[in-house]
Amino acid sequence: MNKIDPKELQQFLEKSLDEDVKDGDHTSLACVPHTAMGKAKLLVKADGILAGLEIAKKIFMYVDPDFRIEVYFNDGDSIKYGDIVFEVIGKSQSILKAERLVLNTMQRMSGIATMSSQFVQAVKGLNVKILDTRKTTPMLRFLEKLAVRTGGATNYRTGLYDRIMIKDNHVDFCGSVTKAVLKTHEYLKEKQLDLEITLEVRNMEELKEAIEVGQIGRIMLDNFDVNTMIEAVKLINKQFEVEASGGITMETVREYAETGVDFISVGALTHSYKSLDLSLKKN
Repeated sequence: MNKIDPKELQQFLEKSLDEDVKDGDHTSLACVPHTAMGKAKLLVKADGILAGLEIAKKIFMYVDPDFRIEVYFNDGDSIKYGDIVFEVIGKSQSILKAERLVLNTMQRMSGIATMSSQFVQAVKGLNVKILDTRKTTPMLRFLEKLAVRTGGATNYRTGLYDRIMIKDNHVDFCGSVTKAVLKTHEYLKEKQLDLEITLEVRNMEELKEAIEVGQIGRIMLDNFDVNTMIEAVKLINKQFEVEASGGITMETVREYAETGVDFISVGALTHSYKSLDLSLKKN
């Protein structure tokens, strides 16, 4: 689980189970003997990329340290309909308590990993990276970004604190591209911060102003059509990194990648994915 904060994961486990269980899984407590032992399998019902398995193991062990889990796939593996990802053996009541949180987590993470992989495959052979965005589920960003990595795409900034990204609203509130860039440098110097700077531009006029003021690491071309993006990439002429953004789909991503941009950011990875169909069934 590369780059997962143990404290953040612990909080997720505690809060998620409290949300679901509170003072007890009363249905299971009512009709399943507390001494009953059981075995369940995670069944794949749609093709995709597996993600969240390591989180699921943490969930099971948090619910009941006596669980035994037999794993047949790893995170990042391609899975297909009918595959069995793992089998879990332990108290039946404990399996039922953990079931929904395991499925919710793995279905969503696998859906994100699957879409991430599809975008990466769509630009295979081109020198471009697919990036995620901050368009994530509140409090679940750390898991969703892990799923993006599992699918082979690249995490962008984690939040507002670890990179400067001057977007359209910043420019409009500040007054101009030039003012926004210069005031940003004043702030970074004053606060003694060393943060990379991305500047979003909406048209060729803003792009020309951005190139003139400089002092940035990356220019984000927002909602440019392909022909305008080709023109913009030529004008930038490798003076800055170039990122394409705004409504780029699976059908158009390769065409945009072929313009020569270095990065393509895709908010859909974490806000428009389809959860992968997985099921936990008694074995």
